[in-house]
Amino acid sequence: MQLEVLDYILVPAGLLLMVTYHLWLLCRIVKQPNETVIGINSINRRFWVQAMMEDAPKNGVLPVQTLRNNIMASTLLASTAITLCSLIALLMTSGTKYRTTLFVFGDRTELAFSIKFFAILVCFLVAFLFNVQSIRYYSHASMLINTPFKRMMSPPHHKQQYLTTEYVATTVNRGSYFWSLGLRAFYFSFPLFLWIFGPIPMFLSCIVLVILLYFLDVTFQFNWVVAVAGDEDPVLIKGDEEQGLFNAPGMTHCDGTSSEVCGKQCDSV
Repeated sequence: MQLEVLDYILVPAGLLLMVTYHLWLLCRIVKQPNETVIGINSINRRFWVQAMMEDAPKNGVLPVQTLRNNIMASTLLASTAITLCSLIALLMTSGTKYRTTLFVFGDRTELAFSIKFFAILVCFLVAFLFNVQSIRYYSHASMLINTPFKRMMSPPHHKQQYLTTEYVATTVNRGSYFWSLGLRAFYFSFPLFLWIFGPIPMFLSCIVLVILLYFLDVTFQFNWVVAVAGDEDPVLIKGDEEQGLFNAPGMTHCDGTSSEVCGKQCDSV
């Protein structure tokens, strides 16, 4: 009975830790996107879509190839997830014939094993569905990103313009969000898999996984702001000395006397 108590305490505690971390990450993405990798990538994808659509005849192949690579990545994860679902379903229907309780420290009943395998199965099914949705949005974006929206903005099409760069960027970001959610479902499968060997490995894996995800999700290096203007305007960067971008290619800095881009006098700070 004491071993069963560990499952009732450590397993909910580990799942609560994972859910709490992702809720905190979601709030941070919404309120402070510049301090998260997901928020930074979302902002950069919007700039990328705008740059690709502004000169669609010149950049027509590049966005399609990029989105195709993303579709291939999502397809690989979806195929892996559905394959693992089939394997887990086979293990669930095999009964206790191929199971061993030698290294299991916790509840060893048939019901406990069924719950464990069912949780892993649901996790991989969710990963499969998320990756399928990611493929769906990436496929839509691959057609929308080459639309000549500048012609649609010119008369007589300006009154019938429905497609904007913001809409295409939102479609691309949704595909990326679903891909990230599918990948998170794979992350959740690691503690659930270790739960087969007992609640203690499961709880320890949740702690280690949360620590690793924190360093992968949070960044403090995106503190500079780039103001993109015309070809004759200077590009100003804040905090570029701290980021090591002062002498980066294509980056200029206004020191109060002159600008490396336009050669004009700058206002003193």
